[in-house]
Amino acid sequence: MKTKASNEVAMEFPSRSSNESFARAAAASFAAQMDPTLNELEDIKTAVSEAVTNAIVHGYPDSIGKVVVKVRVCPENTLEITVRDYGRGIPDVDRARQPMFTTGGAERSGMGFTIMESFMDRLTVRSVMGKGTSVVMRKRLAPRLKAVK
Repeated sequence: MKTKASNEVAMEFPSRSSNESFARAAAASFAAQMDPTLNELEDIKTAVSEAVTNAIVHGYPDSIGKVVVKVRVCPENTLEITVRDYGRGIPDVDRARQPMFTTGGAERSGMGFTIMESFMDRLTVRSVMGKGTSVVMRKRLAPRLKAVK
């Protein structure tokens, strides 16, 4: 069951590495309406960067495909970010979530999912071979004190 959002945005772009910084900045800009701390904003940007990079590098290793990022403002000051690709999929999600595991070659650290988990409160990964992967991240932001007038 999907949580009701008070505001949301979706963006779609080709799986080019040059679009990672756009997705990162756009998600952070949208999250800014929730008045996050600078640390929370950096956590969001880092997690989005890792998820989008995974979609680009692992979802479409030999081609250009579509990446979709959705950002939602949910109840209880929670931000939900979904990064979806329609690429090759992950054969073993549990193994892929292990630190240092990568299928991306020597230049990849294998820490993408570990980093996402460390910066977000919840991480859900669903993948179907030949159909793609969906990563859903949730972060509850610290409540802000409202200024007294």
